[in-house]
Amino acid sequence: MRRRKEYTFREDLEKRLKDPEFRKEWENSEVEYQLACKLIEARIKRKISQRVLAEKVGTSQAAISKIEGMDANPSLLLLKRIAKSLNSSLEIKFITH
Repeated sequence: MRRRKEYTFREDLEKRLKDPEFRKEWENSEVEYQLACKLIEARIKRKISQRVLAEKVGTSQAAISKIEGMDANPSLLLLKRIAKSLNSSLEIKFITH
């Protein structure tokens, strides 16, 4: 039986980033990616499910899933409610390059 070479996410990303169109989309999704990562990290740290967080926030589990899956454009009000439900603060920055 042939053994397949393991292919990591990082290797795949490096290959895909050589495509200018993909690179542009990747760079444009950075904010959504950071939001998703921070939300997942905070939720897991507190050992609560998407469903429990959604109940605390007053939204649906699907809404939390969409934010974590980078498939949503949550309002500032919703982000504030999520932060409060996670006993966290919400910080938004504009960074000059």
